[in-house]
Amino acid sequence: MRQGWMDAWHGGGLRRRPARRRGLVLALAAVVPLSVACSPGAKPGPGNLDQFYGQKLSWGSCAAFAVSDDDRKTFADPKFDCAYLQVPLDYSQPDGPPAKISVLRQKASLPAQRIGSLVINPGGPGASGTSAAAGISQQIDNDVLAQRFDLIGFDPRGVGASQPAIKCYTPPERDADRLDVVVDTSPAGVARLENKEKDYDSKCAQRSGGEPVLANVGTRDAAKDVDILRAALGDQKLTYLGYSYGTELGTAYAEGFPHNVRAMVLDGAVDPAQDEIDRQIAQAASFQHAFDAFAAWCTARPDCPLGSNPATTTQTYRNLVLPVIERPVPLADGRKMSYTDTLTGTIQALYSPRLWVALKRGLQELQAGQGQIMMLLADVYYNRQPDGSYTYALDALTAINCQDMRRITDPAVALQISKRVIEVAPFQDNGHGASPARDYCAFWPTPNTSAPHVPHTPGLPQVVVISVTGDPATPYQAGVNLAKYLNARLITVQGTQHTVALQGNKCVDDIVHSYFTDLALPPEGAECALRAPR
Repeated sequence: MRQGWMDAWHGGGLRRRPARRRGLVLALAAVVPLSVACSPGAKPGPGNLDQFYGQKLSWGSCAAFAVSDDDRKTFADPKFDCAYLQVPLDYSQPDGPPAKISVLRQKASLPAQRIGSLVINPGGPGASGTSAAAGISQQIDNDVLAQRFDLIGFDPRGVGASQPAIKCYTPPERDADRLDVVVDTSPAGVARLENKEKDYDSKCAQRSGGEPVLANVGTRDAAKDVDILRAALGDQKLTYLGYSYGTELGTAYAEGFPHNVRAMVLDGAVDPAQDEIDRQIAQAASFQHAFDAFAAWCTARPDCPLGSNPATTTQTYRNLVLPVIERPVPLADGRKMSYTDTLTGTIQALYSPRLWVALKRGLQELQAGQGQIMMLLADVYYNRQPDGSYTYALDALTAINCQDMRRITDPAVALQISKRVIEVAPFQDNGHGASPARDYCAFWPTPNTSAPHVPHTPGLPQVVVISVTGDPATPYQAGVNLAKYLNARLITVQGTQHTVALQGNKCVDDIVHSYFTDLALPPEGAECALRAPR
């Protein structure tokens, strides 16, 4: 499994997928793709793409586009309509089989003042953009963006309701995988884990349409899809909001189609030039900082399950969760909460201080031998539905990550990463030592299609990057670096949270509104702050 966590979008959406080893190493999503095109209105790849660029979307009910319980409820609102966008499955063979990208729209409420479309990607990779756009719609109802833009969400290729979709594990297999915690770092334990990785990869290929689908599911191709979407929406230039991995997709689009960008906000930035090893270590350290921030908040309260001394909270936490490795916690519904679930629930809550109360209560339950709250946090992360089914977001995450990243195939390198992650993120240390086991992507059946590099974006208008100083998933410095590469205006947000735009922070949202509507850039050195948790 890719060592990492799915992006958290706090209006709804998905979180980063947990690894099962190296103290649950955390890694960022894919690396930014190589350039796909550089001229105005460019149509990437050989062959004729006119049939795709010239298509008209057939809008209708969103009912068939829902992939979760929440979607089925939200998409029933008649203010949303949906359509499929046709794109080449393989851009090197545009006359071959097409793929279908699911798209959701909420029309501008003041059509006479309409500027265009605001295209949203919530990250992941693997998060549903249709779900995210519907969720954002509820948060910004009747504000200037909803009035003057069609809000557009799309499920990138392989994701959500798009077809073909990436599907690897069945629901029973996912449940079993969560319960099967492999911490043995002996040669036999490493071999067992790597065999599980290989089996998972094989299931992804068998159940997703084979190597032709997997080979073309990466960000390189998704960026080309975005330009076809722009054209099909009737927009001469793209207005785009990307969260976390969505900044990666946005950067790829900016590199491929710099002259086709009108405005772009990249929130929770990925550093496109950072190599895979440094990403993993930097993200692990950032999650430790987020844990420490939670612990400082918790120990200031008399009922904190981590005690009253912030200096000992990491060890107290480990003393509380490590016994679950050998003794999963039985739940009232007959399931068992594993160590992986416990750590996943913790990580889920560290994305935002709004979940710290739930984490504190979950740890209090764990002290009493119970696991209902922690399991609920983990289930939300995994997108487990009330009927026991799952969305396939985590499978899409793996496929896109593996297509985008340079693989770590040397066990010696894997071991060094494992050691460093334990050093910088001791709250994740499972107590069994560093492991040389390689992850899913080391055995992925198709070669990666991207590599880390500084993006080249001549002709790109000034865009906006937002970076939170205590962001656990995309460290602050990554945003600083991305702003430098793109000659973008940087908004520094003081606080501990992953992404912030259109989530109720007036300072940030006022800047975003002015930029999208009037193309007014924030001043150099712009700063905002998040409200301290109560």
